[in-house]
Amino acid sequence: MSVIANLDSDQFIGQNIGTATIVKELARGGMAVVFIGYQRTLKRQIAVKVLPKINLDRHKIESFQIEAEAAAILSHPNIIQIYEVGETENFLFFTMQLVQGTTLSNILRIHQKQILPSRRILPVKQTIETIIHVLDALNYAHAQGIIHLDIKPDNIMVEKHTGRPLITDFGIARVARGQANGGPITAGSPLYMAPEQIIDTKVDARTDIYAAGIMLFQMLVAELPIPKFDSYEALLEQKLLNDKGLFLRQPSEMNPVLSKDMDKIIKKATAYKPEDRYATCSEYVKDLQWYQRRVL
Repeated sequence: MSVIANLDSDQFIGQNIGTATIVKELARGGMAVVFIGYQRTLKRQIAVKVLPKINLDRHKIESFQIEAEAAAILSHPNIIQIYEVGETENFLFFTMQLVQGTTLSNILRIHQKQILPSRRILPVKQTIETIIHVLDALNYAHAQGIIHLDIKPDNIMVEKHTGRPLITDFGIARVARGQANGGPITAGSPLYMAPEQIIDTKVDARTDIYAAGIMLFQMLVAELPIPKFDSYEALLEQKLLNDKGLFLRQPSEMNPVLSKDMDKIIKKATAYKPEDRYATCSEYVKDLQWYQRRVL
């Protein structure tokens, strides 16, 4: 059992961490716990992410620090804003914007449980708008020299009342201009990882574009048409060996609302070789906007 799984969050309630007072636990992942906090200086609710130092190796601590430092320099309406980064004797922490909403992955799960097949798929117009906002945020981050490297529905928060998507979790991001001095960069979520990310070769904006392409496909169909794999390792191996891609069917074959033009867009975004993908998020957005005008 991990340290986080066994962590008693009650010990943090009422504690002052930085400028925030911890109110209650919000969520927990593999290496950190997120709390709702009250920022005393500005009298508002915020999120506080805490990473206990107990039994943590250097790589995990660096990962957490990279997330905070990379995201803290970014200011974009579709990226969760970081307010404060700090460290105590027992843990690392940073405070950030509190989003009233849920993750895109949770929204997808809710849709997939619908009885009617037609309701298991997000509306195409809504899906494209969401991806365009995500790509716009990534384009901004890339211009600052930052690659996310873990774009997936779990890392997209969606505001409850506006539907605005916000990218979170820059925990394995790399500052592109400093990458040469870093260590191995194999990290991420297997389904969304580009081939070059798996084998530790140079990553750039096109690595995030690949992940955003997988995510777009996933949002447009009830279930991604990929073979069943017994393990993450088997999935990664097939991604490396199969330069034709993992998909057994095209998007338009699974969702009658889509045209073959969407097949071409997703195929280009998720191409095996980086040079065959969109070179920038702006190019990707341009094709999606064309699809909106001509097809929808």
